[in-house]
Amino acid sequence: EGHAVVSMPDRKKNRNHLRSLHAIALMNLGEIATGLAVLSTVDGRGRGIVTGLRMEYLKKARGKITATSIVEPSVEAGEHTVQGDLVDQEGNTVAVMFATWQIQMF
Repeated sequence: EGHAVVSMPDRKKNRNHLRSLHAIALMNLGEIATGLAVLSTVDGRGRGIVTGLRMEYLKKARGKITATSIVEPSVEAGEHTVQGDLVDQEGNTVAVMFATWQIQMF
């Protein structure tokens, strides 16, 4: 609960003209990680929609990339900004994702 780890392989279709992973492919990976982390805390009691995405690209991403996101297990209704860290196989942070999630409880 409140923790998600997802990975993306380095495939030709995910690369840009610089032969590194495309910026939007990395953003999608970060969104998935943050969404899984935050939505795991509502335990079927709520829903979420992403309302904002921001990425900081720190270096070219090559090889398998793993995104990790951790949130407090007590997420309630409202707006939450969740961080996702994207690292390569050597453990270097290649990007940091900040996703804003609007959570509605029912």
